[in-house]
Amino acid sequence: MTTNNEKDKIVIFDTTLRDGEQSPGATMTLEEKLQVAEILDQMGVDIIEAGFPIASDGDFEAVSEIAKRADKAIIAGLARAIPGDIQRCGEAVKHAKQGRIHTFVSTSPIHLKYQMSKTEDEVLDIIRETVTLARSLCDNVEWSAMDATRTSIDYLSKAVDIAIKAGATTINLPDTVGFTTPEEYCEMFQSVRDNVPDSDKAVFSTHCHNDLGLAVANSLAGLKGGARQIECTINGLGERAGNAALEEVVMALKTRGDVLPYETGIETTSLMKASKLVAAVSGFPVQYNKAIVGKNAFAHESGIHQDGMLKNAGTYEIMTPESVGVRATSLVMGKHSGRHAFKDKLNDLGYDLGDNAFLDVFKRFKDLADRKKNVYDEDIEALVENEVSSKGEANKVEALTVIAGTGGLQKAIVTINVNGVHQTREATGDGPVDATFNAIKAILKHKARLQLYQVHAVTEGTDAQAEVSVRLEEDGYQVTGRSADTDTLVASAKAYVSALNRLDVKKNRPKTLKAS
Repeated sequence: MTTNNEKDKIVIFDTTLRDGEQSPGATMTLEEKLQVAEILDQMGVDIIEAGFPIASDGDFEAVSEIAKRADKAIIAGLARAIPGDIQRCGEAVKHAKQGRIHTFVSTSPIHLKYQMSKTEDEVLDIIRETVTLARSLCDNVEWSAMDATRTSIDYLSKAVDIAIKAGATTINLPDTVGFTTPEEYCEMFQSVRDNVPDSDKAVFSTHCHNDLGLAVANSLAGLKGGARQIECTINGLGERAGNAALEEVVMALKTRGDVLPYETGIETTSLMKASKLVAAVSGFPVQYNKAIVGKNAFAHESGIHQDGMLKNAGTYEIMTPESVGVRATSLVMGKHSGRHAFKDKLNDLGYDLGDNAFLDVFKRFKDLADRKKNVYDEDIEALVENEVSSKGEANKVEALTVIAGTGGLQKAIVTINVNGVHQTREATGDGPVDATFNAIKAILKHKARLQLYQVHAVTEGTDAQAEVSVRLEEDGYQVTGRSADTDTLVASAKAYVSALNRLDVKKNRPKTLKAS
């Protein structure tokens, strides 16, 4: 629903690169962050929270570089209510056309007692001092009351009043632990706004976690309570059970304008493209039945549903696939398809690759077409995701030979390109996958523990590509690697090495500070 009332314009604040990256195992490289930031900017996200500058030199560099490159979006950095954090954040966003310092402090009794060891009055003083400092460095300041939904309305109102008087232009009242319900969240915003005399001088914001599966519902309820900014992430990526999913929030507003009279500036046809990119660079696959961007979101298997769809798509689809960047058909391609047709197919699927990346993926496509009778959209998507996820990795699988059978231990011979040098090792194991992983471990020595090994077929048939996910943990660090190939063992080896590459990157970065 389009409205002429400016109050009904909802600001979309994306925190995929900050809160989303805090998901265990979701570390992104600088190049990957720049790719995500670019598509967020292009699709109309109003504010991109690019990172937590004080957390590490890598985070500072990412925020600074994104700030320099952003075209339209406001670039925000996160800072604790500590002068050093705020100054570092101000330094990181200063090159943006529009920058924002986002600072936060806890307000709930349980946080004040056990996490901060501060009294309520001490925290109010901290808010006054740190928001004032932030405003002296940047005209655009957001203040968040961490764990707002478990804070008394009276105290929360005092804190908000001080933050606005100190110069905060946006007030965020997050459901940090995913505790609240839609009715409670709506009432909280209404009560705080009624209790704070200068509430009209700031934009109020939601930030909801999905621990009870209510993040999107709570965010929409916050709008009814007076919030006009929603903080969210692509694919709902985030701490624990994740954040409110941007694609779900945006499409709910677009589809149900009759009861949700708000609008955003998001180009919804880019949602699927953004989803695929974030899934690839984070190593977090999208569940098949995920709303809006899941593989089955526009799939119909029931005979009754298919009959209805053939007669009128509106019988079972409340939005069109095209509206979120999904093609309704699955055009089969094969070994006779040329570069032009393949490039058109990539464009249809929402991918825009550079020349070198395109040639690499096209070669993989031709190799795959020689091994598979039909190459489907999902096969091509897996090829592209492999290219994106393996880009810039230090170690790559070059060759794999496995000897398996019913008798005795299995044997694997693996060759890995380690920073330009080929190394080959042979190992045995309790099964071909175990043998393969042991051979890799002999080359890339590590103490990581395998937490997850998961295989699923990208498409149907005995010649389907297998997509493998491998999750590793070492010294408190968790990472996930993914790969796809018609040979399950090759996919397994590549996914395992990809996870080790990610683990190496993460271990060599300073410990990351976290907040919601």
